Amino acid sequence: MVTHDVAIVGGGCVGCSVAKSLAEQSSLDIAVLEKEYHLAEHQSGRNSGVLHPGFNYEPGSLKAQFSTEGTRRMKEYARANDIPLDECGVVVVAQSDEEEARLETLKAQADENGVETEILHGEEQIKQYEPHAVGHAALHCPEAASIDSQKYVYTLASDAEDSGVDFYMGYAVEQLRRRRDGYLIETNKGRLEADYVVNAAGLYADTLAHDVGVGEEYQVVPFRGEYYELTPERRDLCESMIYPTPDPSLPFLGVHYTRRTDDKVIVGPNAVLAFGREAYRNTNFDVGELVETLGYEGFWKLLGSPKMMQVAWDELRKSYRKEAFVDAARRLVPDARSSDFRRSYAGIRAQVVRDDGQLVKDPVFERGPDSLHVLNAVSPGLTSSLPFGDFLADEVLNDLGEAET
Repeated sequence: MVTHDVAIVGGGCVGCSVAKSLAEQSSLDIAVLEKEYHLAEHQSGRNSGVLHPGFNYEPGSLKAQFSTEGTRRMKEYARANDIPLDECGVVVVAQSDEEEARLETLKAQADENGVETEILHGEEQIKQYEPHAVGHAALHCPEAASIDSQKYVYTLASDAEDSGVDFYMGYAVEQLRRRRDGYLIETNKGRLEADYVVNAAGLYADTLAHDVGVGEEYQVVPFRGEYYELTPERRDLCESMIYPTPDPSLPFLGVHYTRRTDDKVIVGPNAVLAFGREAYRNTNFDVGELVETLGYEGFWKLLGSPKMMQVAWDELRKSYRKEAFVDAARRLVPDARSSDFRRSYAGIRAQVVRDDGQLVKDPVFERGPDSLHVLNAVSPGLTSSLPFGDFLADEVLNDLGEAET
C-alpha cells in the first residue's frame, strides 16, 4: 500500500497552494488526491476570476489580510509565469443615498487596508471609467484585476510537482479512516495511507471532516451562481468591472459585470440553492444531497427571516426567468437589452452554514487528529489562495514538528 507523509484531498487553488508551500518548505513526501481527471473543475475554475484587493473586508480580519496580500502576490505570480492577467480595476456603483453612505465605509476600510481607491461623485465622473454605468456615486479601485483561474491552478500544480509532490488524478476520496499512526484513505481506486491529512475538498470538505468527528456543527449548503455573457458586439457596455454596492447583511454580492482575460464580459452570478453539490444546471438534481440539505435544521433557520426568504425568491426567479436576471443587470447598465445576453457557465459556492442558521463569512479551518480541515474557503478564496496556502502549510508543519525554529 502506498504511504505518504501528507495527503492533501482536493486539487483546487487551496489544495495546490498548500502542496506547493509545503514542498518548498520541507522534505515531506506529499500527495494531492483529486477526484477529477483535470484540475480546477469545480469552484477554483468556475468563478469570475476576479482578484479582490480588500476594500470590502474588515480591517484586521483574515479576509482583509489575505485579500490584500493575495492580490499583490498573485499579480506577481501571474507576470512571472505568463498567466493571463488584466489589471482593469473596478467601479462599485451606488444607486441610492444609503448605498452612497456605504461607499464611504468601503473607502475608510480600503484606506486602513492600504488599498488605493477614490470616490467618484455623480454620473459624469463615473462615465470617465464606465461610460454606460449609471449611479449617484461610485468607488473606483484600480487594483482590482482579472486572472485566468484555471491556468493559475495548473501553474501552482506544476510548481508543486516540480518540487516533488505526487498527484493522483481521478482518485475520489470516499472515506477517511483514522488509524493509530495516521489515516487509511479509501478511494474509488483503492487505499492509500498518510501520516497526516489536509482536507481541502471544497464542496465535500464537511463530509470528510465529519468522518473523523471534526466540524460537526457546520454543513455545506451549495449555492449555484449562474452567469450570462454579453454578445461580442456589445462587450463595449463594460470596459472593466462594474459592481453594485454590497449589502453588508448579505453574503452574496449580486449581479455584476466582469471583463475576463479572454475579453469576454460575463454578467452575474445569481445565488440560488443548488439541488446537489455539483448541480450546475437548474434542471440537475441529486436526490440524496437535496434531501440532506432540506433535512438540515441550520438551512431552515437560515431562511427564517423575511429578508432571506425574499432574497431566496428573487434569486430563484433570476435562475428560471431570463427577464428577471436582465432586469438586475440593467440596474447598473440601463443601455443593455435582453438580446445582448447569452447564457454562459455556472459555478457552485460551498457556503458553510452553522447549526444555528448563521452563514459563515470568514475562512474556517479546524484541526482533527493528525489532520487539518478547510471547511470554509469562501470568497475571496481564489484571491487569498497564495497567502492562505502558506498559512495552512505553516499550521501543518507546526503540527508535524517540521516548522523552522
